Amino acid sequence: MSTPRSVVLERLAYTLAAPVLAAAPNVFPDGAVTTGLALAGAAGAASVVHAATSRTPGSGRRILRAMPLALIAAVDVAAMFTPGWHADALIAAAWALLCSGLAPWSRTGRTHHRPALATPAPAMALPVVHEPAPVHPLDDADLLTIRARQLWERHGAPGGTLIVTATPYEGMPHDLTLLLRSTEPGRPIRSLTPAGVAAALAVNEADVTILPVAHQPGHRQGGPGWAEVHVTPDANQRRHEAPTDHEWWADRIGQVGGPVPGSQFVKKVRDPERKVTHYIAQVPDDMGEPRVNLHTLAAALKTKYDEGRMFVTVDGSQVLVSLWDSSPLAQVFRATRELLTPDKNGRWVTGYLGNGQPARNRVYTDRGAAHGLFVAPSGGGKTQLMALHIAADALFGAVVWLAAEAPDEKAATLGGYTDRYGVGALYMIRLLRTLDALMDIRGEMLWEDGQVHDWDPNLPGCPYRMMSAYLDEFLSAARDGEYGAEIMDLAERVSVKGRKYGVGIKVAGQSIYVQDGFTQLLCENLRENCIPVVLKVAPKKVGDMFKALGIPSENVPDPLPRSFSPAEAGRIDRVMRGEPEPPADSNTGGAGWIVEAKQPDVLRTLYMDFKAGLDDCFPDTVAALTDHEIRELEARDLWFDWTEPPRPGEFGPEPDDENGDDGGAPKKGGGKRRSGEGRKYATRRDTVTSPRQALDAIKNLTGV
Repeated sequence: MSTPRSVVLERLAYTLAAPVLAAAPNVFPDGAVTTGLALAGAAGAASVVHAATSRTPGSGRRILRAMPLALIAAVDVAAMFTPGWHADALIAAAWALLCSGLAPWSRTGRTHHRPALATPAPAMALPVVHEPAPVHPLDDADLLTIRARQLWERHGAPGGTLIVTATPYEGMPHDLTLLLRSTEPGRPIRSLTPAGVAAALAVNEADVTILPVAHQPGHRQGGPGWAEVHVTPDANQRRHEAPTDHEWWADRIGQVGGPVPGSQFVKKVRDPERKVTHYIAQVPDDMGEPRVNLHTLAAALKTKYDEGRMFVTVDGSQVLVSLWDSSPLAQVFRATRELLTPDKNGRWVTGYLGNGQPARNRVYTDRGAAHGLFVAPSGGGKTQLMALHIAADALFGAVVWLAAEAPDEKAATLGGYTDRYGVGALYMIRLLRTLDALMDIRGEMLWEDGQVHDWDPNLPGCPYRMMSAYLDEFLSAARDGEYGAEIMDLAERVSVKGRKYGVGIKVAGQSIYVQDGFTQLLCENLRENCIPVVLKVAPKKVGDMFKALGIPSENVPDPLPRSFSPAEAGRIDRVMRGEPEPPADSNTGGAGWIVEAKQPDVLRTLYMDFKAGLDDCFPDTVAALTDHEIRELEARDLWFDWTEPPRPGEFGPEPDDENGDDGGAPKKGGGKRRSGEGRKYATRRDTVTSPRQALDAIKNLTGV
C-alpha cells in the first residue's frame, strides 16, 4: 500500500516547519515570524471552535484539518516559558510527529483525492431499475380519451397531470371536457394554467376554462389534486357570432366594467304593437342598487343616448331597459275625452313616459284641491299643457277661470270653454281678488249636514263646485308696476288657503326661480300641492330648474336632445358634393319631465289640435258658481265685467278725495267694502332682484 502524494507533501511541510517553530520565539520574540505564527494559531483555534459548534455534516474532518494550525499557537506559547533551546526543539518535534500522524485521517472524505495506487478500482455498480407503475389504470377508456391522453403526454403532461376522462360536447366536434388528476397521488396540482392547456391542445387561451372538482362520494375523488378543464373553441365561436340573449347580456352588459355590472339577464319581451323591446335584468341583493351607465348601455344596444329611444327603469334590484324602434318622445299622442276624464281618485292621463307608461296628473289630492305648475319656454308646449289641465278640470265638473298676461290665439280658444276669460294684469288681479273673497264665502257655506267642512270630493253634501284658476305668464303680470305686488300677494294667499275651499291655482310661466319673481312660499305651496310639469328646458338651466323644485342633485336628469329625429345618413356624400345639410327637425315641443316624486320622469304630453277644434275634449256644458256665491261676490262689488277700466276707488282712494278740502265727505266707490280694501300692497322689496324689477319699482315711485 503506497502513501498518497498529498500526505507525503503535508508531512514534509510539518518537518520543515518544526525548526522554525522552535527558533522563532528565541531568535525573534517580537518579530514578524512570531506574530505570523500567533495569527495562524488563532485562526486555527477559531476554525476548531466553529467546527465543534456546527451541526453540519463533516465537522470532525474540519476539526482534524484545523488542528495543526491550532497547535502552532500552543507551541509558540510553550516556547515563551521554557528555558533554553532543548525544550523548544522537543516541543516542535512532537508537534511535527503528531501532525504527520493525523495527516492521512484528515484527508478522508475530501473530494477529488486520488485513491491509493495499490487499491483496485471498484467495479461500477449497475443502477437499480424499478419497473414503472402504469400511467393509467386499466379503465376501459374510450377512443376519445385514449387519443386525448396520447396528445396530452406527447406535450409533456401540462401541470404534471393525467387525463382521467375526456367527454365530448354534443354537436361541437372540437369541444370537450377533461377530468385531470395529479401524476403524484396525494399531491396538489400547482402549475396547471389555461395557457399550458391551450398550447398542448393547439387552441386559444380564451377557449380554456379550469374549474375545481368537487368530491362525489362513491363516484370520484375531488379536491386540489383534481381539476376539470373545459375546452370550447366551437362554443366560443358560436357565442361570438350568434349569442343567446343570456350570453349577449353577460358579455356586453353585465360584465365587470359593463353598463350594468353584475346584472343577470332575466327575459326579453317584444311589444310589436307599440314597437318597443323590453329587457329585464336582476342584480344580486348583496350588490345593492343597480349602477347604470346610460351612455355605454346605449352603445351596447346600438343606439345613441340623445336619440331618445332607450329608457331605463330601476325598481329595487331589478332593471328594465326599454328600447323603442323610434323615440316615443317624437310620437304624437292625441288627446281624447277618455284619457282626460279624471278617475275616482282624481287622476287623468297627461301624456306618456319614455318607457310607455301613461303619465298621470290630478285634479285634487288627499289635502284638497290640487294646484298646478307649468314651466316651459316660448314654443315649448305650455299652452297645450294648460289646455289638457283645463279639459280635465272641466270634465271633473270644476268651475274654470283663465287669465292671460297678453293676448294669445290658443288662450282665447281655451277661453271659450271656461266660465271666465280675460287678458292683462288688471284682469288677473280682479280674478285673484275674487278668489280671495270666494274662500271667505265658502268658509261660511253650510253643507247638507248643517256643518262647515273643508272641501273633500268624497264627502257628500258639498254646497259648491271645485274651482280652478289658470294664470298664464304669471311672472310677467307679477312684475307689473301697478298691480304686480298685489298679484303676487294674492296668489301666495290662495296657494296657502285655497285647497281647503276647493280652490286650485294653476300657474304657467317660463321660470320658477325665486330670483325671477316667485316668492319662496308660493313656489313651495305650488310644488307640494301639485305634480309639476317642466317642458323643453335649456340644457344650462336643467340643474337650477330641478334644484328649485327640490330635486336632489343625484336625481337631476340629463338635458333632452334638441331633436328626437335620427340624423339623416349620407353626410359625407353631401360634403363631397358641396350640398347643404337638411334642416334639423325641432320636434321637442311637449316633451319634458313630470315630477310626481323625487325622480323626474321623461314624458311626451298629449296633443290637442286647436285647428280641428276642441269640442271632443270638453264637456257640453260649462260649470259656473252657485247663485249664493255670485250674490255674495256682487255684495262685495267683485262680480262684474273684469275687462272694464279701473273703477273709482277700486284700487285705493282717488286723488281728488285725498287732496280735497271736504275731509268728512265719503270717498268715491260707495260705502261697500271690497275684497282687498284696507290692505296695503306696496312694492315688495324681496322681489326686486333684477334690473328690470328695479326699474319698475322706480317708475312706480316716481309715477313715470
